[in-house]
Amino acid sequence: MAHKPATTTPAPIAERIIDVDVTAEMETSFLEYAYSVIYSRALPDARDGMKPVQRRILYMMADMGLRPDRGHVKCSRVVGEVMGKLHPHGDSAIYDALVRLAQSFSLRVPLVDGHGNFGSLDDGPAAARYTEARLAASALAMTADLDEDVVDFIPNYDNRLTQPDVLPAAIPALLVNGASGIAVGMATNLAPHNLVEVISAARHLLAHPDATLDDLMRHVPGPDLPTGGRIVGLDGIREAYETGRGSFRTRATAQITNVTSRRRGIVITELPYLVGPEKVIEKIKEGVTNKKLAGISNVTDLTDREHGLKLVIEVKTGFDPDAVLEALYRYTPLEESFGINNVALVDGQPRTLGLRDMIQVWVNHRISVIRRRSEYRLKRRTERQHLVEGLLRAILDIDEVIDVIRTSDDSATARTRLMDVFDLSEVQADYILELRLRRLTKFSRLELEKERDDLAAQIAELTEILGDERVLHRLVSQEMADVARAHGTPRRTVLVTSDGSVSTSSAQPAPRRGAPVDPASLQIADAPCTVVLSSTGLLARTTDDSPLVADDQRSAHDALTSVTSTSVRGTIGALTSRGRVIKIQVVELPAIPSVDRSVSVAAGIPVTDLVELEGTERVIALVSFAEQAPPLAMGTAAGVVKRVAMNEPPRADVFDAITLKEGDEIVGAAHCTDDADLVFLSSDARLLRFTASSVRPQGRAAGGMSGMKLAPGTRALSFSVISPDTEAAVVTIAGARDALDNSVGGSIKVSPFDLFPRKGRATGGVRAHRFLKGEDVLIHGAVAPRPAKASDDQGRPVALPDLDDRRDGSGQPLTTPIAAIASAVPNL
Repeated sequence: MAHKPATTTPAPIAERIIDVDVTAEMETSFLEYAYSVIYSRALPDARDGMKPVQRRILYMMADMGLRPDRGHVKCSRVVGEVMGKLHPHGDSAIYDALVRLAQSFSLRVPLVDGHGNFGSLDDGPAAARYTEARLAASALAMTADLDEDVVDFIPNYDNRLTQPDVLPAAIPALLVNGASGIAVGMATNLAPHNLVEVISAARHLLAHPDATLDDLMRHVPGPDLPTGGRIVGLDGIREAYETGRGSFRTRATAQITNVTSRRRGIVITELPYLVGPEKVIEKIKEGVTNKKLAGISNVTDLTDREHGLKLVIEVKTGFDPDAVLEALYRYTPLEESFGINNVALVDGQPRTLGLRDMIQVWVNHRISVIRRRSEYRLKRRTERQHLVEGLLRAILDIDEVIDVIRTSDDSATARTRLMDVFDLSEVQADYILELRLRRLTKFSRLELEKERDDLAAQIAELTEILGDERVLHRLVSQEMADVARAHGTPRRTVLVTSDGSVSTSSAQPAPRRGAPVDPASLQIADAPCTVVLSSTGLLARTTDDSPLVADDQRSAHDALTSVTSTSVRGTIGALTSRGRVIKIQVVELPAIPSVDRSVSVAAGIPVTDLVELEGTERVIALVSFAEQAPPLAMGTAAGVVKRVAMNEPPRADVFDAITLKEGDEIVGAAHCTDDADLVFLSSDARLLRFTASSVRPQGRAAGGMSGMKLAPGTRALSFSVISPDTEAAVVTIAGARDALDNSVGGSIKVSPFDLFPRKGRATGGVRAHRFLKGEDVLIHGAVAPRPAKASDDQGRPVALPDLDDRRDGSGQPLTTPIAAIASAVPNL
C-alpha cells in the first residue's frame, strides 16, 4: 500500500490591522479627489486658457508634427498618443476635448483643423476612427518656441516623459475662446471674445499699467460669440468685467422680409451661443400646439454648408411680424441668458477674475515667455559665436592645425596642443577636432565671417532687449499686434446698449417668459425716433423723439455721417454710391440712448445686414420719405449735382434716385432747403460753394446737372450740404497719388468754412489746400459741422489740428490715418 506524503501546516501569518477613523479617511480622500478635479480637469490656467487635457492635446499634436501644411491623421491616433503618454484617462474624454477644439461654433478661434463630421449644435461628432485632424494655424501661436526654454516642463504621470506646465500662448485663449467646467465646490463659465479687441486691450494695458476698467472696455466692449447674434443689455457685462460674475442676454439675428409675394416672415440667420436650430424649431412647434404662440403658419430650416444658418418663420396674414418676433424671443431659445463666472487658476490657486485681471495675467505670461526666449537665444548665440571665433583663428594657419593634429598621439594630446598653440578654449579645440576638412575652405571662411557679424548684431539686439524693460515691452506689444493681424477676424456679435425689446406700452410690465401670448396683443406701438448712420456703416435708432444732444466730450467710437427723423414703424431709405435707394424698416434697428453724440460700435447694426450691396457699392446717406422733408441733394465724383423730392417714393423696395453715367458714383448726399449751401471738394484741392436754390429739383429718372467744373484727371472727393445756421469747417488731407491706402503721411488742414466765398454753379471754385513737396493730390476731405470729428478705419476717434485761418495754406503733418470725417449734423 502506497504511503501518502506527509503534509505540513503552514505557520499562521501575523495579522496587521490598522484602525482608521472613517471620518478622517473620507475627508482626506474627498479633498484629494476635489484637488484632482480642480487642478487636473475642470479649471483652465489663466495664462494659456487651457485645461490640462487641451494643453496635452495641442502639445502632443505639435510633437507628432501635425502642422497645418501637412496631412490630417486619424483622431483615434491622436487620442491614443495623448492617452498613452500624457493623459491617463478615458479616450472619450480626450476625444470630446479634441472635437471642441475644432468646432467653429464653440470656439471663437478654433485651434484644431478637423476633417470629417465634428458634430453640430444639435448632433454629436462621428467616432474617432472616422474623423481626422491636424493643428490649425492659430495653434502654432499657442505652441511656438516650446523648444527654447520659454516655459517649465514637468514629468508626465509615470515620470518617463515631460510635458509643458503651461503653453507659451501667443493667443489669449482664456478670453478669446472662453471656457466652461464644473469642479468640486466651484464652476467656471467664461464667454468668448474677439481676438483683435482683446489684444488691443492687452497692448493698451502694457503701455499704460494704470489703465482703468473703462479704458479697457473701450477696446473690449463685450463678448464676441462664435455664432454671432446680438447681446442685449450691457450692465451685466460690466459687472462681470469688474467682479468676475455677471450675466447677459443673447438674441438671435432676425430680419423681417417677404417670404412669398403676399406673406411676410422672419428670417433667422444667427442664433444665440450654443443654441441649435432643431431646438428652436421644436420649441416653436410646441408653443404653437399649446397655443402659447400665435401668428405662425410654418417654420422651414434652409440651413446648408454654403449659405450657413437660415430659419424661415412664416407669419400669418393680419399679424405683425415684429410683435410675433418679440413673442418668439420671450418663449423660445431665440433669446437666452449667459451667466459669466470667471474662475481660473492663477499661481496654482483658483481665483475669480475681472477683465483687467485676466488681461494682466496673460500680459505678464507673455513678458515672461519672451524674456526667457531672449535669454535662451542669447546663450545659444554666445556659445556659437565662441565656436566661430575659434574656427576662424584656426583657419588662419590651417596647415599648422593639421600638423599639430597629425603629430599628436591621441585626441587628448591634440586638444591640449591646439589650446596651447592657438590659445583656444577646450570647447573650441574639441569643435575643431570634430570638424570635417571640407569646411576649411576659402568659401567657408567668408561664410564664417558673415556668421560672426550676424551673431554679433543678434547678441547686441538680445542684450538690449534683456537690459531695457521698455525695449522688451515694445517687442511683446509688436508680437501681439502680429498675432492679431494673422488670426484676427471682424466682430460677429452686435452689442445693444438698451434692452432692444418692442412692447405694446412702455408702462406695461414685460410678459412672463413662457406665458401664453394673446393674439390681439401682437401689435407694435409707433413713436417718433431718429435714425443715425456711422462712419463704419452702423445703423441705430434713438429710443424717443428727443434730438441728439451735442456735448463737448469726444466719442469713444465712430462719428455720424447721416441722420434722419422718422418713427419706429416708419420706413427710410439708404442711398448707395450707385444711386439706388433701398428701403429699410426702422423697427429692425437696435435702439440707443438719445443723448449720444455719436454711434457706439457696441450699439449699432451693420447696414449690410439690412441691405444687399453689389461689388464696391456702399451706403452714402439716409433718405427721409416724410411729407415735410426737403428735397434730397446729391453730388457725384464727376461733379454732377441733383436735387430730387422723396416725399412720394415708389412702392418698390429698391429704386433709382438718379441716372448715373458709366464710371460715375455718388460721393455725398443730404436733404436741404433752398437757402442751404452745396459744397464740392475736388482731388486737386479746389472747393466750390454755391446755393441750393440754383439747382432746381428734378425727377428720379433725371441725370442731374453740372455742379462743379473739374480739371482733366481729377474727381470730386466729397459733396456736402451746409445749413445757413451751421458753423462748419473744411478738413483737407493731402498726400501722394501713389501712396498706399491707410499709410501715414501727407498733411492735414482744418479751416473755417466762412473763409470760402460763394461761386456760381458749374465753376471751378477756389483753392482749399496748398500742396507741399511730395504731395500732388487730396486723398481725403470733407466739409463738416464744427467741432469737426474724424475716425480711423476701426471707428476710433482721431484728433484733428486746430483751425487754420489760411484758406489756401499748407497743412500740418498727418500722424494717424483718417478713414472718415463726420458730416452729419447731430441735432436735427
